[in-house]
Amino acid sequence: MKIAIIGAGNVGGALAGSIVRAGHDVTVSSRDLAKARTVAEAAGGRAAATNRDAVRDADVVVLAVPYGALADVVDELGDGLTGKIVIDATNPLRADYQGLAIEGISAAEQVQARAKGAKVVKAFNTAFASRQADPRIDGVQADGFVAADDEPAKATVLELVGAIGFRPIDAGPLEAARALEALAFLNISLQLRNNGAWQTAWKLVGPLSV
Repeated sequence: MKIAIIGAGNVGGALAGSIVRAGHDVTVSSRDLAKARTVAEAAGGRAAATNRDAVRDADVVVLAVPYGALADVVDELGDGLTGKIVIDATNPLRADYQGLAIEGISAAEQVQARAKGAKVVKAFNTAFASRQADPRIDGVQADGFVAADDEPAKATVLELVGAIGFRPIDAGPLEAARALEALAFLNISLQLRNNGAWQTAWKLVGPLSV
C-alpha cells in the first residue's frame, strides 16, 4: 500500500520505519520539510513538500501530529481525504498532561466529523513511539487496538497493525476510540508518576474467544 504519514515527530518517525519494514511505500510530510526529509530518509521512504502532496496518491493516511494541530491539519487536507483510510494515532491530552482535553467524544470521532468522506480508524495511539518502532517486549507481542465504523477499513488497518509486529485487536466501532484514548492516558500518567522509561505497552492476557 501507499501510506502517507503526516507528522515527523517521534510517532511519525517510528511508524514510518515500521511500515517500510513491513513492505509498504511511505511518504512523510511535516510543517518542517527538512525534518520530514530526515525522517523519510532514515525510514527508507520519501518526503513530500506539503501535506496535500503526501496524501494525493495514498491509500492510507496516518495522522501523527499533536492533538492541538489535528483540526487544522484535517481542514488543510480537506477533500484530499475523501475515500481514503485515515488512521488517527493522536491522543487529546491537556497541556499539563493531567487528563484528556475533551469529554464525551474522541479525537478520532472529531476527525470523522471534519472529514466526512474519509474512513477514519483509531490505531497506534495506545503505544509509545518506542513500541511502535518495536512492538515486542522480551519476545511478547504488544497489543495493537483498532477501532472503526467502516469494517473493510478496519480490516485493512488490523492487517497493517499485525504486519508491523503488534497482535491486532478489534476494539469495535469508532466510538471505542474514547476508551483507547483513556487507555493511552493511563499509560502516560503511569510513566510520569513512576519516572518511567516510556517502554511499556498493553497486553491482554488470556484468550479473547472460547
